Amino acid sequence: MKMLLFVVWALLALILCPVHISGVAEESFEVSVWPNQALVEFGQSLVVNCSTTCPDPGPSGIETFLKKTQVGKGPQWKEFLLEDVTENSILQCFFSCSGIQKDTSLGITVYQPPEQVILELQPAWVAVDEAFTVKCHVPSVAPLESLTLALLQGNQELHRKNFMSLAVASQRAEVIISVRAQRENDRCNFSCRAELDLSLQGGSLFQGSSPIKILRIFEFSQTPHIWVSSLLEVGMAETVSCEVARVFPAKEVIFHMFLEDQELSSFLSWEGDTAWANATFRAMEAGDQELSCLASLGPMEQKTRKLVHSYSFPPPILELKESYPLAGTDINVTCSGHVLTSPSPTLRLQGAPDLPAPGESAWLLLTAREEDDGRNFSCEASLEVQGQWLMKTTVIQLHVLYKPRLEESSCPGKQTWLEGMEHTLACVPKGNPAPALVCTWNGVVFDLEVPQNATQNHTGTYCCTATNQLGSVSKDIAVIVQGLDEGISSALFVVITVALGVGVITIALYLSYRPCKVDGRKLLSRQKRRTKRRKASLLLRKRKVQLI
Repeated sequence: MKMLLFVVWALLALILCPVHISGVAEESFEVSVWPNQALVEFGQSLVVNCSTTCPDPGPSGIETFLKKTQVGKGPQWKEFLLEDVTENSILQCFFSCSGIQKDTSLGITVYQPPEQVILELQPAWVAVDEAFTVKCHVPSVAPLESLTLALLQGNQELHRKNFMSLAVASQRAEVIISVRAQRENDRCNFSCRAELDLSLQGGSLFQGSSPIKILRIFEFSQTPHIWVSSLLEVGMAETVSCEVARVFPAKEVIFHMFLEDQELSSFLSWEGDTAWANATFRAMEAGDQELSCLASLGPMEQKTRKLVHSYSFPPPILELKESYPLAGTDINVTCSGHVLTSPSPTLRLQGAPDLPAPGESAWLLLTAREEDDGRNFSCEASLEVQGQWLMKTTVIQLHVLYKPRLEESSCPGKQTWLEGMEHTLACVPKGNPAPALVCTWNGVVFDLEVPQNATQNHTGTYCCTATNQLGSVSKDIAVIVQGLDEGISSALFVVITVALGVGVITIALYLSYRPCKVDGRKLLSRQKRRTKRRKASLLLRKRKVQLI
């Protein structure tokens, strides 16, 4: 019996010993997953291989909420396709071996490159010394802790922000800064650069940039000013100017000017921090009218208005009963106000003896004389408009018609020419209409316009005749040609005579104004001087006789 129990125990020991060795081997199997670190772009797929070292594995697979499809398997491995991966997750890969199950996990990280980077400038136009904000945000990016946003002004980095130490759930991919506007910031380029660095997760560096935004700075604190006369005459061209001072940038100011509802065509100018616009217009109706100017720069506009008064004041009417009367004819000159002038002006006619009452015409009656030819008459109208006296004048010229005249002053009857010198016959007729002058010499028409080289043959009598529509008149002109020596002697005689006359007058004046002194010696000296002057005078007369 004892022997039987020993045999049974030995058989059990032989049977149980191999099983124990095999169990130890199976308990030491391993489970692994590939890849060991998963980085998947948002919405893309991932292939996962799950394997074990168990020689005869039992049930196995993966556990995940992602959509999975087994795409391959072997004795010790299985391969799955994970589709449309949109969020981070942890995948469990498990195998069982001899009733023992082991698993391993795989962290799946989803990333989304910064494809859209949005920059906002608020506002786009900023007043000088006012604050503006620069905001950058990325609508879709992951993982946020790997993101860095940088704000740039031109090539200069203004601000940098990363999200490594921030709670992901409570943060958005954005950065906001506030800046105070200065003139030098005008037209500056602003941009935002986003960097997603996945190098720690075994990935790459992804970058994205926003479109460039241009900041506009302006200064527009002054109200526009309208420069124009407060009184405008109907139908007359007037210039209006609208000006804005202390404005920046001045060259970008836009002006719109209106007369009532009619927009005026304007021309813009600028210099420094001042901008202005000029326009030319005509008021077509009398009365009060409104001029307005609208100036705008960027988002800001200012409007100013000015009331002007238009008046109608045409020049007065000046009439001659006959513009070309004959000498000796009575003529009537009338000065009256224009019918469009309101109220009636005060009139004044040059030469009229009295001033007419307001609204009445002024007149003058006279007999035309030859001396009145070319005489100007003026009619002056005065009108009070809103406390200002305005004046208009009309001038008309009288033309008196009369027969030709050859007066001694303009056509001398005796003329002396010097031999060898160039001369023309001096004769200018008078008359209206202007008379034509014809001169003859020895029956031949003499050319009055061509200078003649005087010779003795030119000595003689010339007959000149002036003719116009009213008649004619003739006159003989005696021309004497003197020799050059004779002319010089005569000229020398004239010069000496004039010199003597001047000397005598000078001495007489000196003696007349010299203070008288009752002194015997002075009186004797004066008598001696008189005697010397008499002798000098006799000597000059003798020389004069000799020259003659």
